Amino acid sequence: MTRFLIRTIDYTSSGREIIRDRQVDGTVLTVGRAAENDIHLPDLAVEQHHARLELTETGTIEAGALSTLAFTHDGRKSTAANFDPASGGELGFGSYRLSFSREPDGPVLITINQIEEQAGAGEEASGFELAAALPSKRVMAWIGLGAILIAFLMVPIYSHLTRDRVEPDYDSKGQVAMDASWSTGALSLAHHGLENNCEACHVEPFESVRDETCLTCHESIGDHAAIDRQLTGRGPMSAGDEIQWAVADMFGKEGPGSCTTCHTEHEGAGRMEPTAQKFCAECHDGMDTRLTDTKLENAADFGDAHPQFKAVFHPDLGSDKTKRMSLADNPREQHGLKFPHELHMDPRGGVARMAGNIGAKQGYGDTLACSDCHTPTADRSSFLPVSMEENCESCHSLVYDKVGSTFRTLRHGDVSQMQADLRAMDRAPRRPITTGRRRPGEYARGGLYYQNFGRPARSYIAVNRALASDGVCGECHIPTTTDGKPDVMPVHLQDHYIINGWFDHKAHEQEDCTTCHAAETSKTSEDLLMPGIAICRDCHLGEKAKQAEVPSSCAMCHSYHPSPAGLPEKDKQGTTDRVALISRRAE
Repeated sequence: MTRFLIRTIDYTSSGREIIRDRQVDGTVLTVGRAAENDIHLPDLAVEQHHARLELTETGTIEAGALSTLAFTHDGRKSTAANFDPASGGELGFGSYRLSFSREPDGPVLITINQIEEQAGAGEEASGFELAAALPSKRVMAWIGLGAILIAFLMVPIYSHLTRDRVEPDYDSKGQVAMDASWSTGALSLAHHGLENNCEACHVEPFESVRDETCLTCHESIGDHAAIDRQLTGRGPMSAGDEIQWAVADMFGKEGPGSCTTCHTEHEGAGRMEPTAQKFCAECHDGMDTRLTDTKLENAADFGDAHPQFKAVFHPDLGSDKTKRMSLADNPREQHGLKFPHELHMDPRGGVARMAGNIGAKQGYGDTLACSDCHTPTADRSSFLPVSMEENCESCHSLVYDKVGSTFRTLRHGDVSQMQADLRAMDRAPRRPITTGRRRPGEYARGGLYYQNFGRPARSYIAVNRALASDGVCGECHIPTTTDGKPDVMPVHLQDHYIINGWFDHKAHEQEDCTTCHAAETSKTSEDLLMPGIAICRDCHLGEKAKQAEVPSSCAMCHSYHPSPAGLPEKDKQGTTDRVALISRRAE
């Protein structure tokens, strides 16, 4: 219900009247010079919070001063007043007059007018004003504009034209005076060192930053793919885009695919914003229709338009060759080890009992956990390789002999050395039964009698048992023969399975390992315990998915600029740092 109608009357310089109306529903109004008052009166003769007006239940207005200054009521000075607005009334505050009226069953109308100064008062005061000694406002405005143009336009242009031409340098400050005044915002944290060196990037005036300037520092960066394939993969531009790029070209901006197409600066201090999903989808959505020879699948949105993950693994036992296959095809890994995760993680199994017996002294709890064998790197973004000596030997002992109080341990990883150690067990000289007696034939050193007659045999039995399927080696390795001799299958373990993306374990450390890796139910080491895309979609969906816990763009997991540094040597041949290898790795 509207209780007050506040009407403000102003006048233009030509005398035209401007009326503004505003409705207020409350029963209490405040009057003062402060902007938060219901009735704002910008007059120095008015206090910040001058008075309070209240509409009572009987329909009268109660006015009371909120400070030591009074107001006028119908021309009389007062600090409190009570009147019926239906009968009219006027309150004065400085040069403002508030007139009250009310129609039957209507709101209280408050009309605000500013009275004119008394004739001659302005002329008397003008002699003490600064305007008497200065030019007019219009002249002062032109003088100020000229000063701005000289300081911030002419000085930078002159210093640019007269400076020594230098190559862009990250460490040298710019030579153009006052150029910082042209900055449209703070640089990102990655480029904060260039805040006072505009010329490091803006080499030519009124021209967009060029790719060759970026490559002055980022010299080892690689193109996403060969330029001709990028242009083909992106496809033809629409008529509107062609017009926009034509206009941009007039101002020195390079075409699509340049550094500045994706990377924008002066957006404020902080990290550089990742590439928008739209930029990637322009090529990868329907790319197979433009690049008919590609093996990459189309992708446009992680939530609903992304292929199943593909993992790199060893498909053939004993071979170091790898294969890349979709997880949807249930790949089976043959890395040469026997390790059923279910057996080691069963809380009711023998492994759990052994872990409990070893206890906290060896760093174990009541059962084995993933962290007992898989140790994260310092930055928790990856994991160190599992070590036999550090992670396995607490349970799988390689002790084979004891000499005094010292235990002899087989050297892991060298089958020939292991065989030699076991064969040497019985070669130590024994005390002869009869000193000096000899028999025909070489039974032992010097033909002497020893406690065991014939050649040592116990070590050969130990060698054969160690390499059997149920022996100390066969517990984890797959026995085989090499050139007719007992041996084990070579072990080939991947240090990464996803080659065209990355996963930050540190960002997910609040989750249990088994949330994504089904190790507790894995009965064979052939299981490739990589989570499928459905598990990731429990939290991650597309860039603009409102229902997602973590809206995810392409740049969250994929890099646009691959580096040859981490590739096998066979993939680096014939390439340079400026050539992308992502398609070779994927195809």
